[in-house]
Amino acid sequence: MTQVDRRAALAALAGLASAAPAMAQTAAPTAPRVAKAVTPLKELRKEADVACLYHCDFGDPARFSQMLVNIGNHYSAYGADPFALQLAIVAHGPGIKFFLSSLEETPWRDEATVPQIWPRVEALFKNGLRVHLCDITFQRQKVDRALARAHDSVSVTPSGVATVADLQSKGFGYIKIG
Repeated sequence: MTQVDRRAALAALAGLASAAPAMAQTAAPTAPRVAKAVTPLKELRKEADVACLYHCDFGDPARFSQMLVNIGNHYSAYGADPFALQLAIVAHGPGIKFFLSSLEETPWRDEATVPQIWPRVEALFKNGLRVHLCDITFQRQKVDRALARAHDSVSVTPSGVATVADLQSKGFGYIKIG
């Protein structure tokens, strides 16, 4: 994967968003689940002067909700400018459950879902939020990677803790809620 200029990418996404209603009419009614490919750590880049990662290795919905509030506050301090601030969530262990389309085929199948959480995450994507999910967690917990939410801002990396260290070595600050 080549490095992409964030301004050009966001401008292209804005153009696609305006075409979405027309494209939705021609889209297939249901798409098959497709597992996300694993993104190598060397492809992760720091693209803003200020960059931070939020470490999510927990499954508590209230704590996750507070993390989303903090991320929103973080963006607001920079005027929601996706070029001034780059934020990422790195999730592993039970933290990946917030980014799955279903908990049915997972170790968390008996837990109650909080349906309003995903729309809150999606709202933060417009500011440039990225989410990196741990492939080791998918493997060890026997969770199909195809359950990861289909969004361009969500990727699967080889290891959550390795992603945390990699992003820190590239200049990302570290934040953990709770």
